Amino acid sequence: PPGRGLSVEFVLPVSTIIKEQLQETNGMCEYAIYVQALILRLEGQIQQSLELFQSCAILNPGSADNLKQVARSLFLLGKHKAAIEFYHEAAKLNDKDWEISHNLGVCYFFIKDLKHAEEHLNSALQLNKHDRSFMMLGKVLLQAGETDKAIDVYKRAVEFSPENTELLTTLGLLYLQLGRFQKAFEHLGNALTFDPSNYKAILAAGSMMQTHGDFDVAMNKYRVAASVVPESPPLWNNIGMCFFGKKKYVAAISCLKRAHYLSPFDWKVLYNLGLVHLTMQQYASAFHFLSAAINLHPRMGELYMLLAVALTNLEDQENATRAYEQAVTLDQSNPLVNLNFAIFLYNHGDKKGALEQYQEMERKVNVIRDGSASLEFDPEAYMAQKMGAALQVTDTLVWTKPSKDSKSKGGAGSASQTSGAALGTNQALGQAMSSAAKASPGGGGVPRRTEA
Repeated sequence: PPGRGLSVEFVLPVSTIIKEQLQETNGMCEYAIYVQALILRLEGQIQQSLELFQSCAILNPGSADNLKQVARSLFLLGKHKAAIEFYHEAAKLNDKDWEISHNLGVCYFFIKDLKHAEEHLNSALQLNKHDRSFMMLGKVLLQAGETDKAIDVYKRAVEFSPENTELLTTLGLLYLQLGRFQKAFEHLGNALTFDPSNYKAILAAGSMMQTHGDFDVAMNKYRVAASVVPESPPLWNNIGMCFFGKKKYVAAISCLKRAHYLSPFDWKVLYNLGLVHLTMQQYASAFHFLSAAINLHPRMGELYMLLAVALTNLEDQENATRAYEQAVTLDQSNPLVNLNFAIFLYNHGDKKGALEQYQEMERKVNVIRDGSASLEFDPEAYMAQKMGAALQVTDTLVWTKPSKDSKSKGGAGSASQTSGAALGTNQALGQAMSSAAKASPGGGGVPRRTEA
């Protein structure tokens, strides 16, 4: 091939010249050794290149560049502490080199010394603003749990380099994780303007559209991503949950199983498969996938809740009770967990336990309502009203909007249901797990099923 021929024609003369030069100088030509070391490192022979760069440093100990190259080779070999020592020696010879400060920050990051990593990366940015330093500093701050400071760094980076799609996408993903959807959409949109096939931005923007129920628009975005990364598990997961939101369950399962084939240990895919099978009333299959998800992610209460729903429908009351108990132990924020458990206990004659779970559900709802002005769970609110009426607690639940007709009232029965009637067992199956960035739970705008 032309490229291969060009490479040979270029490298062979250089190698010959280097060999001749070293023979003439008895191996004392610093530049020839330096170039040979660079070639070896490009070929992947890191240890050999390190030895040659060390020879250069011996021949010319006053060269900061030689010490930088020794440190770089040590870094590539995973010897970060040794690399730090050589970078510090190089900094003594040239304290105005931003690359030395940047690489010191990277090395400190890899040995988990985040404080020194932040200091050196800030020094690098003071000497010379560079996209790489901004990205690395943001990564350090995120690792340290300082999300607000990381966002400030990425905002400065975008001001410095407004067309860098990686920076725009990263900033958009951070806003998405914080629930600031307008800002997220703005930055992700800018990233897609400069690079319409940017996979990460497409996945994140699509996830937001799913959250708001715009399944068709999200699917159009995913079609573009599928041509770029057709073997992406998160992409097929999201496509599957778009079909689920459109109530095309067979297509949803097909896409989710493709995602599961590509990434068999992704608990979100298993969660979604369990959710879809529950919706289709295929409880044994749901149990299979939810059990696998719990093995991979055992600290999520909602998984145990869904497992309990499956077990209830498989008529395994004892294990369903255990699953619900584990769910309420692990989950501290989702009121649907307590609502489902309350209905389960009521249907099995434990009115006292049902009342306790109902009151815990109301406490969680109050906490959520205080933190959000847009709380809308109409089908679940109606079921909770029925639960309250059955337990003779209240006629109006705190999270119900009186002015809005519930979507689930048709065919669901009266709220003044007698205490002896069963309320149903799986009225709130939870939300789909869409994938974007670090894939926080939520997204998909999936309708939850209500039974009376």
